Amino acid sequence: MAFEELKEDLAEAEVSAKSYLEHSEEYLELKVFKVFMGSVTAMAQLALVASLVLIALFMISFAVSHILNGVLESTYVGFIIVASFYVLLAVIFYIFRDKLNRPLLRKFSKHYFD
Repeated sequence: MAFEELKEDLAEAEVSAKSYLEHSEEYLELKVFKVFMGSVTAMAQLALVASLVLIALFMISFAVSHILNGVLESTYVGFIIVASFYVLLAVIFYIFRDKLNRPLLRKFSKHYFD
């Protein structure tokens, strides 16, 4: 009698373990899908906004260059000044690149571990 009860308990435990593993696998698949889609939509939004900002920045830079060309009465000096500004900005961003990584890691880890 005791062996029969033990056998039934073990069979129930096996069924429960299989059910747990199946549900854990489904949960993991859903979690991976959620993280992946969150990353894809965030990247798509970032790409769209970044492209619009770059187009606007290009137009503003071109306008500033033409204004400087008119003020300095030179065809090229305004473009050189604006290009030098962007090179200086790139160097500053390169120097402080580690400080830019931390907020990005925090933001994406929040999406991943939520």
